[in-house]
Amino acid sequence: QSGEMITAVEIPDHQAFADKSLYVKIRDRSSYAFALVSVASALEIDGNTIKNAMLAMGGVAHKPWRLTSAENFLKGKTANMSNFQQAASLAMKDAKGYGHNNFKLKLAPNTIVHTLKTVSGI
Repeated sequence: QSGEMITAVEIPDHQAFADKSLYVKIRDRSSYAFALVSVASALEIDGNTIKNAMLAMGGVAHKPWRLTSAENFLKGKTANMSNFQQAASLAMKDAKGYGHNNFKLKLAPNTIVHTLKTVSGI
C-alpha cells in the first residue's frame, strides 16, 4: 500500500528441485553485465523420468521468458538428448530474429539443451 515498504521476500522451498537446478549465462566476452542468452532450469527427476520441469530464458525479450511449452513437454519424459532437443525446438517455435540478433535463433536452443543436459547429469 502507499507508505508501506517491502522489508523481506520469502521464496518457497522447492526441495524437489534443490539438487537439479542450474543457471547458464552466455555473454559477449567484453560484456559481463548482459546475457546474450541465459537459461534457468530446474528438474525433478525420479530415476531417469522427469516428474516436473521449470525453465526460463533471459536475453531474448524485454523480460525473462518462461518456457511453459517445453516444461509441459518434458513432464513424464525420459531425461535424454532427444527429448531435450525437442523441448528446445518447442521453446523456440515462434521465435523470430530481427537481423542483428538472428544468431540467437541457434544460440538459444543450444543453450537450453546444454543446460538440461548438465542439470540432469546425463
